[in-house]
Amino acid sequence: MNFLAHALLARKGSDDFLYGNLIADGVKGSDLSGWPDEVGHGIRHHRRVDAVVDAHPDVVAARARAPRDDRRFAGVALDMVWDHFIARDLDDDSIIERAYHVLQNRQAPARLGSMIPAMVSQDWLRGYADFDFTCRAVAGLGRRLSGPNRLAALVPWLEGDYELLENDFQRLWPDVRARLGR
Repeated sequence: MNFLAHALLARKGSDDFLYGNLIADGVKGSDLSGWPDEVGHGIRHHRRVDAVVDAHPDVVAARARAPRDDRRFAGVALDMVWDHFIARDLDDDSIIERAYHVLQNRQAPARLGSMIPAMVSQDWLRGYADFDFTCRAVAGLGRRLSGPNRLAALVPWLEGDYELLENDFQRLWPDVRARLGR
């Protein structure tokens, strides 16, 4: 899951809990003692969500359909595609405003320092509703990694597998929300 999914799964918690969920990918290690308790709980929640999603049978099946040479990066692309389906069908986007507010009023970890302001100013969370935007974001993230852009190489697969990915998501999301929504 990506930012929007994590925000929705954390929406019933405090702003600190939400913040922890949103920044968790920028936090390394298991020692979270330097963070306020609720932020640490949010970081741990984010990590549980990622573990459940990565092991979910529909995600495993989707990754298995990815081109073999780029399969190692498919999980990252899928996380962004799951946000696409959420954004596309989102009825109430108040969680987006709340997430942006929380992110704008706190210092992001260094690993996310330049990305968070861009995400807010360019309204990525609403932008994901457009599949072309999502595919450009997948390819853009791949440009930030060293070596060949394996994420951009996955875009044709994402486009061609769209209906199957949507079916995977329609089974995945209710399960994840029931198990980990807060």
